[in-house]
Amino acid sequence: MEPKVGIIGAGTVGTAVATILKQQGYTLVGVYDLDREKAGRLSSALNVPAFGRPAELGQASEVLFLTTNDGAITPAAEEIAREGGFRQGQYVIHMSGALTSEALAPAAAQGAIALSVHPLQSFANSEQAIKILPGSIFSIEGDPEGMSLAQRIVEAMGGRFFPIRKESKPLYHAGACVASNYLVTLVSQAVELLVISGIPREMCLPALLPLVEGTLHNIKQIGIPQALTGPIARGDISTISKHLAQMEGVDTNLVQFYRTLGTNTVDVAVRKGGITREKAEEMLRVLKP
Repeated sequence: MEPKVGIIGAGTVGTAVATILKQQGYTLVGVYDLDREKAGRLSSALNVPAFGRPAELGQASEVLFLTTNDGAITPAAEEIAREGGFRQGQYVIHMSGALTSEALAPAAAQGAIALSVHPLQSFANSEQAIKILPGSIFSIEGDPEGMSLAQRIVEAMGGRFFPIRKESKPLYHAGACVASNYLVTLVSQAVELLVISGIPREMCLPALLPLVEGTLHNIKQIGIPQALTGPIARGDISTISKHLAQMEGVDTNLVQFYRTLGTNTVDVAVRKGGITREKAEEMLRVLKP
């Protein structure tokens, strides 16, 4: 018999977790959200109660998810604790990538088993989240007593997992931000270079996306560093010099951005075996201001 689950926070992640766990046979006792309309939509969609107070939902749940935004996790836990919504042996889980299970200290102080379970994934909306949460990889951190339950829930959601140390979460989350958030910035800068070259702005993103998707496919198929292509991968210093010379005359910010990325790419090229260490040193001299 699976434990009874409550969801506090009826946003994108909370909706996906609630929907998938219910599909997998978990008993969903109810949902809560400060936004009553959100809570109402989710409760109607899943045919479960929308609770009026988070502590009441906590009292009814054996596993309580706090899927609020990061800044609301500890305040929500404090409110629930004040109203007696936590108890000995209850599991309390948040899904923040940046915060550790210590954000649930008010729950742990009342005997609950506090856990952080974070999917390494980016969700644009609830419908997309329900589709792509299965197959994601999750980090799990928190009370050792809760690890087995956390792993079981991840597997029920169709995911895989790895444990992470509490002190490692900032670097872990930074890595996730680089891969997801900064990819958007990277493509944005590529668009600006194409615009400067004279390509109509409305054509730039459609032109670049197949290239980005092809690169991601290569990374998936053959990994890093083998997926690296381009002038640095083949040691083409002449091309890099031409890039820099043209950028210098139009946008110094783009030059700095290009130099930084290029400098880091040289190491990847060396690991691939495409250039010698001597060629790498020569390229670094060109890339550094």
